[in-house]
Amino acid sequence: MHRFQLSLQALGQARQLIAVGRSQGDLGRIADLVDSFLDTPQMEACIARFRALPGGAAMMDERYPPLQPDLERLEALPEGSLGHSYASLIRRFNYDPEFFRPRPIDTEGRWLTQRIATTHDIHHVVSGFGTTPVGENGVLAITATQIGFPAYVSLTHAAQIAGFRFKLDGYESLSRSISHGTTIGFAARPFATVRWEEGWELPVAEWRQRLGVTLPADDAPYGANAS
Repeated sequence: MHRFQLSLQALGQARQLIAVGRSQGDLGRIADLVDSFLDTPQMEACIARFRALPGGAAMMDERYPPLQPDLERLEALPEGSLGHSYASLIRRFNYDPEFFRPRPIDTEGRWLTQRIATTHDIHHVVSGFGTTPVGENGVLAITATQIGFPAYVSLTHAAQIAGFRFKLDGYESLSRSISHGTTIGFAARPFATVRWEEGWELPVAEWRQRLGVTLPADDAPYGANAS
């Protein structure tokens, strides 16, 4: 019976991945995929990896709040600071900083999912990846590498398979972006345990130094400067 339930979960997740691809990365479809991994062995493994990181268990146990940015306050910070750079990204692309699906944080899995969802765009700023589909896969690869976040593992693998089969002319750039993100993931301090809100005023360059991001993607073809 347990094996049958796992098979049903896997089938449902495969359908969610297909729906994400057909929708061209619709955020609602991505949220559906993310939620499909709640209460699964994959999420349990992700939680275990997160809790084993320095500061991870304490952050999870206190239910450190999901990100709730005050964009006007962040825009007033000096240029080059994390807060100003993050707010500029949100304003530049007319993003809604509350686009993520609201979730209760009553379980470890839901809390971690919501924290990852709300801080995703900060990862763009710190890592230097752009917001094109290729750049998105690069930044997802960081979290996939560092804590094995199930939906991001699935998305990056699916993107590679789809790119190799259907978009071969863009496969080199995609594979380089994912490889770049994986490299950052292995070399840098885990992004998921960082309390960004306690250092909005620090320069992005200082954050990168503290975290060990020595090869940011800004100037790559899939980087922020190319978006």
